[in-house]
Amino acid sequence: MNLKILFSGASSACFELQNELPYYAPEKFKVFLNDQEQYTCDSNVFSLFGLEPDTAYRLRIEGVSLRAALDFRTESESCAIDVRAFGAVGDGEHDDTAAIQTAIGYLPANGRLFFPAGVYLTKPLVLKSRITLEFREGATLLGWTKREDYPIVPAFVTDEKGREIHFGGFEGNAVPMYQSLLTAQYAEDIRIIGPGTVDGNAGSTDFWTAFHSFPAARPRLLFFNRCKNVRVHGLHACNAASWQFHPYYSENLGFYDVAITAPKNSPNTDALDPESCDGVDIIGCRFTVGDDCIAIKSGKIELGEKFNRPANRHTIRNCLMEFGHGAVTLGSEIGAGVRNLCVQQCWFRGTDRGLRIKSRRGRGKNCRIDGVSFEKIRMEGVLTPIVINLWYNCCDPDRESEYVWSREHLPVDDRTPRMGSFRFEKISCTGAQVAACYIDGLPEAPIEEVTFKDVSVSFAPDAKPGVPAMQNFAEPRCRLGLYLDNVRRILIEDVRLENVDGKKLLADHYEELAKIHFCED
Repeated sequence: MNLKILFSGASSACFELQNELPYYAPEKFKVFLNDQEQYTCDSNVFSLFGLEPDTAYRLRIEGVSLRAALDFRTESESCAIDVRAFGAVGDGEHDDTAAIQTAIGYLPANGRLFFPAGVYLTKPLVLKSRITLEFREGATLLGWTKREDYPIVPAFVTDEKGREIHFGGFEGNAVPMYQSLLTAQYAEDIRIIGPGTVDGNAGSTDFWTAFHSFPAARPRLLFFNRCKNVRVHGLHACNAASWQFHPYYSENLGFYDVAITAPKNSPNTDALDPESCDGVDIIGCRFTVGDDCIAIKSGKIELGEKFNRPANRHTIRNCLMEFGHGAVTLGSEIGAGVRNLCVQQCWFRGTDRGLRIKSRRGRGKNCRIDGVSFEKIRMEGVLTPIVINLWYNCCDPDRESEYVWSREHLPVDDRTPRMGSFRFEKISCTGAQVAACYIDGLPEAPIEEVTFKDVSVSFAPDAKPGVPAMQNFAEPRCRLGLYLDNVRRILIEDVRLENVDGKKLLADHYEELAKIHFCED
């Protein structure tokens, strides 16, 4: 079995076993570095920390029947500086903001600022280009609890030549926002590595309880606006005021072996929401949060028209996602569309929906989703494994308007979204409850093509009714088979459904059933 190196910095590296299994390795194995045993692992993606810069290493793994080796070299760096040299205390009580921000400001290019074990209480911080932040074992960056100490950042500022400079937004709109705990603007070559923790500490504030009355959008944990070449490796992130990681109009991003957690009942605590980004890798990550685990976005109609920056070239692989509303979600803020998304070898447990696409009338003509594939996915206890919903009724003032809910064939205009091709292959789902899939397109702009190949779904014996998609007048369903409405071309090959109530396929308003083959029970 082959090994692949995903990331190598000056003091850490991340690796991936090359196979087709979702998230977990075929067996447990030991990790050796220069023939010294490090630990035992059971996942396809794993990491090493505490490495020396500009040093050659040999990695070897060994299991009962598993053998592989790889030579690699860490990168060089200009320096490695202890944050305590600038006065940081790390006792969880002292305000370390000034010390940390000063250290970041003084850190030379290609330098590393490291946080030893301790709790570093801080207000929001601003990062700069060509630096590494390293949170070592036992180190926690802890968010400040007083909301009044989070500056409010404008969405746009006009410079002296009359040009608009864009600084951010939230939920698809350019709106003022509280500064995030870690922010980078118009920067490049940034690395944030673990194995320590960044904790937003929102449960100790009013960010989760009173946000409907705030004068600005809630902060995120990490916010990167128009950045390039960002890597986050091995970090544990948790308890953001809203979305945990929010890359925004950025490119060439990598998130490797990252764990993101938040309580199930925490509002809008999505794990990782790349918005209008190009070239995003999310590999070997573990998410359990209060909302969507991953939500790929590209703004609402205003930003979709103003910048027309689709989400493009995203790869999600070997990730474990648990207890979110959706495991991998597209939308609903996708005014500039999504292109070229590949989700592979992921494992979903206990999410409301597995693969979730949500949009509606009003997202705009640039809202085109195309070239989307989901392969080699395993789901357990997911209520509805696959949802494509063009009637999403959340988050906007017009959510319950007739324009959104009308089932009439309305005119196609500049507000109408468009859906291209979607492929679902080698997917296994056990313990489903509501529906095997629920795909509901628009009558005036049907989904172009949906393909199911080698897909199996079995329902829990004690399945309970639920609403498969968030839409007006939605009816509870239970053990529903493949439901497709307003899809031009449908292909079904080697699909197995167990314990379905009623017909296996319920299709309406389609042009072609290209191939239909269900496996025998």
